[in-house]
Amino acid sequence: MLALGLTLAAAAPTRAADILTLHRLSAALANEAVGAAVAACAKQGYAETVVIVDADGVRQAELRGDGAGIHTLDSANDKAYTSITFKTDTGALVGRAQQIGTLTSKLPHLLLFQGGLVIKIGDEVVGAIGASGAPGGPLDEGCAKAGIDAIRDRLK
Repeated sequence: MLALGLTLAAAAPTRAADILTLHRLSAALANEAVGAAVAACAKQGYAETVVIVDADGVRQAELRGDGAGIHTLDSANDKAYTSITFKTDTGALVGRAQQIGTLTSKLPHLLLFQGGLVIKIGDEVVGAIGASGAPGGPLDEGCAKAGIDAIRDRLK
């Protein structure tokens, strides 16, 4: 009976609606983006850490720039994680902080500071990049943007 059931299950047609097609950054592309972001900040004199998380919020690539503080590891990760959690850039969330404040006090790893940007292929959010270490959120965001810009032509 078990063999018959397995045979029938294997022969059942698969419907397209049952299969999800998801896009992911390759490890090489994620590493290139964090490298470009750290390098862009270093040229400006900032010791930056940059983290990319995948669409599930799992850390995929990380680079701690020369001289970047130990706290930048967590804050870069948390900015990327926050960005992917809300599927939006953290800078946009800062203005909404009062509306979502009770939620953020309950969930770990959410950080409402500029420096986290979503990575998209078309309209699909495939990951997020977080940067930390520059003297201010807008500068962190600029570093994260440099990482995305370095790979933008391959986000198709």
